[in-house]
Amino acid sequence: MSGVTRVEKHNMLQIRPFQAEDWPALWPILQATIAKGDAYAFSPDSSEAEIYHAWIELPQVNYVATRDDGVLVGGYMLKPNQPGLGSHVCNCGYVVAEQTRGQGIAAQMCAHSQELAQHLGYHAMQFNFVVSSNLAAVHLWQKLGFSIVGTLPGAFAHTSLGYVDAHVMFKQLEK
Repeated sequence: MSGVTRVEKHNMLQIRPFQAEDWPALWPILQATIAKGDAYAFSPDSSEAEIYHAWIELPQVNYVATRDDGVLVGGYMLKPNQPGLGSHVCNCGYVVAEQTRGQGIAAQMCAHSQELAQHLGYHAMQFNFVVSSNLAAVHLWQKLGFSIVGTLPGAFAHTSLGYVDAHVMFKQLEK
């Protein structure tokens, strides 16, 4: 990878660095996903300012996925999983617009984020809180080489299922 500003095309999808003008299109995708209360630990009624801080300001980098027609269909953020002696492992979060799920967008963003993580010097990627009832995500991450290394019993307060398990998933990045 030539740098963190590279624009990549993946099967009619562009994955490029987030720009401030992307927020008005990214926020509704994040808001709809978080409001469902079935995948992210954020409170379903989180404010736009809270999510902007958590998704845009705190992470090291942010990328968005757009179709060839320019419509933003998803995004991801990447950050160190822990400070200091744990900072060689990164953490990512992904979001895809509801109407475009099942089209491989999350898989393409995950592949892109792994390449970027290696370029940034990370040795591994860890997902700290994959909701066990989010079967599509669990299966996708496993298909992409992530292993469940731990399960947190009843750690997620699912808005319709009650308390469900959350998985910690991990993948060593190739050098």
